[in-house]
Order: sequence, then C-alpha cells, then structure tokens
Amino acid sequence: MLTAVRAEWTKQRTVAGPGLLLLAAAVGTIALSAAASAAVNCPGVGCPADPAESSLTGVLLGQTVIAVLAVLMIGTEYSTGMIGCTLIAIPRRWQVLVAKAVVLVVPVLLAGGLAVLGSLVAGWLLLPGAGWQPGTANIGFPALAIGNGPTVRAAVGSVLYLALIALFSLGIATIVRSSAAAIGIVLGVLFVFPILAAVVTDPDWQRHLKQIAPSTAGLAIQSTTGLDYLPISPWAGLGVLGLWAAGALVVGAAVLQWRDV
Repeated sequence: MLTAVRAEWTKQRTVAGPGLLLLAAAVGTIALSAAASAAVNCPGVGCPADPAESSLTGVLLGQTVIAVLAVLMIGTEYSTGMIGCTLIAIPRRWQVLVAKAVVLVVPVLLAGGLAVLGSLVAGWLLLPGAGWQPGTANIGFPALAIGNGPTVRAAVGSVLYLALIALFSLGIATIVRSSAAAIGIVLGVLFVFPILAAVVTDPDWQRHLKQIAPSTAGLAIQSTTGLDYLPISPWAGLGVLGLWAAGALVVGAAVLQWRDV
C-alpha cells in the first residue's frame, strides 16, 4: 500500500498541473469570498444574511476547481493509456484507487484549510462595512467571530466538504473513464439539483431535493444562523455528501476491479 501511495505521489509532484489547480482553488475561493463579503449589505435589524456563510461563499468556486483536479487524477491516465502501466505495476487494483484518494485528499485538505482561513479573515475585515459591528446587537447579528463554535464548525466543515467533493469526483471519473464526461457529470450533480429545487413549487419536494442534493446538503455545514429553518442539519448534510462520495468510490473500485482496464 505504501508503495502505491509513493508511486501516486511521485506522479502528482512531478507535473505542474495539480499544484496549479490547488493554487487556483485556494486563490479563487478567497477572492470570491472577499467579493461576496464586500457586496453584502446589512443595514438594519433582522438582517437575513449569515456572516460565516457569506464569508465562505468562495467554496462554491473552489469545489469546481477541486472537482476538475480529482477527475484529472485518473482521467488523464485513461486518456493517455498510462492506466495500463499503473495496473501492471500494482496488480491489486483497489490499492491504486485508495492510493489516489490519499494523495488527492491530503493536499486538498491543506489547500482547503488555507482557502477557508483566508476567506474568514477577508470576511472579518470586510463585513463590518456591511453593517456587522463588534459589540452591537441592534443590527440583527453580531460581527463574525472566527474563534466561536459555530464559525469553527462552518470552517472545518467547509474543508471537509471540499475533500468529499474531491473523493466523489475521483469515484465518478473511475467509473466513466473519461475526463470530459466525468466533469460534466460531477458539475451536473452539484449544480442541477439546486436549480431543480429552485424551480419546484411544492415545498415538500423542494425540501427533499435539498436534503438529498450533495451540494445543498453538504453546504448546510456553513450555516451558523437560522438552523431551525434549514432543510437538513449541518452535520447530517455533510453526511449526505459523504454517502455520495462513498458510493461513487465503492462503485468505482468495483468497476475498476471487474473490467479489463
């Protein structure tokens, strides 16, 4: 197993693509989060915005870049034919997928942690100008407190969210063996469900769609206000995304084991 992990790590660190994508994910996440924090307007009592969630808006962009990175990790090998060499060198195919998952998740956790921390700092600096002022209660919600429990949960959960998106994308790419098809499927699953939930008029169906959609359910982890009105609780929502990722990896491992290449 360690041999497989070392081999995958060697592949990833000897090409520029993965590192650049991780950098793009971190920078893009922080930039979009900062823009969202600067654009928020909360002038009066009962402000509907969630300071932590607003500060972490950039995760929506970061997940897209992370998904592309995860898909290319195995999709590129299928497109170039290198997957055959990989499977000859490591006959136990499940070890190949596990090694790829490990080599993928560790850098994603590091880049995601940096991106989330930068996003929260940007929110802490910019949100006071939108109406959140430390020590005032007359504007609906207190200022963003990076060290309090709900904000820490939102931050840690957002990093885990990105890691689970990476694993889900890796599983889908293993199943379909095509980078283009896998990216289309992953982005479709992430963004079509919220669109469907927005157009469905029945409130029960709308709630159910949000509960099973990997993106809307998973991103519930970012909420720190109005938790009673969420379609699913924060940790349960992240658990739903975990089930999507586990299912994709299990099916991917089975398909990788049973077919010729």
